[in-house]
Amino acid sequence: MTHPTPAISARGLRKRYGSTRALDGVDLTVPPGTVLGLLGPNGAGKTTVVRTLATLLRPDAGHALVAGYDVVAQADLVRTRIGLTGQYASVDELLTGRENLVMFSRLYGFGPREAADRAEALLERFDLVGAADRRADGYSGGMRRRLDLAVSLVQGPAVLFLDEPTTGLDPRSRLQVWDSVRALAASGTTVLLTTQYMEEADRLADSVAVLDRGRVIAEGTPDSLKTRAGGDRVDVIVRDPADLEAAAELLRSAVPGAVGVHRREQRVSVPAGDRMAVLTAVVRALDGSGLRVEDVGVRRPSLDEVFLALTGEPAADRSGGGSGNPAASDNTLRKEYR
Repeated sequence: MTHPTPAISARGLRKRYGSTRALDGVDLTVPPGTVLGLLGPNGAGKTTVVRTLATLLRPDAGHALVAGYDVVAQADLVRTRIGLTGQYASVDELLTGRENLVMFSRLYGFGPREAADRAEALLERFDLVGAADRRADGYSGGMRRRLDLAVSLVQGPAVLFLDEPTTGLDPRSRLQVWDSVRALAASGTTVLLTTQYMEEADRLADSVAVLDRGRVIAEGTPDSLKTRAGGDRVDVIVRDPADLEAAAELLRSAVPGAVGVHRREQRVSVPAGDRMAVLTAVVRALDGSGLRVEDVGVRRPSLDEVFLALTGEPAADRSGGGSGNPAASDNTLRKEYR
């Protein structure tokens, strides 16, 4: 049985800025038509990986193929096959959404009629038709990000790089961007998504690579990483700290698994392998117990908990090996596509 050629294949990528090892031997493989979530805290090297694979940075060592082309020896060909959306929207805010899409289409070499048709199709795809003729500086954060995604797809890339695309967005806008990314993946676009949020990787990624200090320290599905961090848990938050021990005893008698007591948050938690069954058992046990409960809910492991399970240190303490010196932005990349 033959396996499809990876959309992204990187081996031994290294990049230094002075004494800082931004990348320290990164290996990645992304099958075509899938989403890889590159997870890690600020400074882990996520953006450096994206900039290297998108030909904005030249690695000091190692090699990488994107869409079948070498990112160093065939950089121009790589750029014809990829799209990039950085951490901040890079559209021209003085132009309307339609004008932005037409402008980028013309920069990519499309004629006036084809550029107009492409802009209209992308406005419809990203639900921006109603705002097409409004200036982008009047768009909400979520609308700007969707417009930025639309711009990244002007040339129909085989591989799309999304560098923390929901940074700074409110929950509603984040959900809208997630819907757009899901639709891209369903259409066959290969996506490499960097994020600091385990929930984002869980919602969008087929597989996840956890990056720390320029190294991939773990790979797998979101579920497998959550399992390594202890899996989902049911939390019970009590109003009175004096009720913590009573709540813990109640959970021990109601469900299997080690019960954790977190005094600072006034929270008691228990593993939830079967989310609904454990949550139901906990609610039944609490009903009529007389305990004053502030909240009950299922919680997934945070990035800090994943890192704690993998490294013994929380992600917040891991800030030493990041992207190093600032490199060219995705605006530069788009200019070089011309």
